[in-house]
Amino acid sequence: MPAPQPEANLALGAAAGLDAATREKIEAAAFRKLVQHLRERTDVQNIDMMNLTGFCRNCLSRWYQEAAADAGLPLETPAAREVIYGMDYKAWQAAHQKEASEAQKQAFAAAMAKHG
Repeated sequence: MPAPQPEANLALGAAAGLDAATREKIEAAAFRKLVQHLRERTDVQNIDMMNLTGFCRNCLSRWYQEAAADAGLPLETPAAREVIYGMDYKAWQAAHQKEASEAQKQAFAAAMAKHG
């Protein structure tokens, strides 16, 4: 598993004046909306997300898994992926994942080389 991502300090700008509990409630709501959006946008392939943003649904599920571990709650990868995908990962792949094009694969290789 890759090294855990550092947590961003979101207590900046408009969030600077919020108490920690309120800020966490807002962040959690934004996270839930992001997850719902990704569940609905099954047309958006993970490889496209990786090529454009450097993260995908699997990354998000890994971050969720890391956060659970930080809270003392062990969570296996399949369970963390189910939280993000809204279903079993293999079922999601069978229903929505398309074979990556050669152009997508080349863009992925180029993007990953920058992170090497």
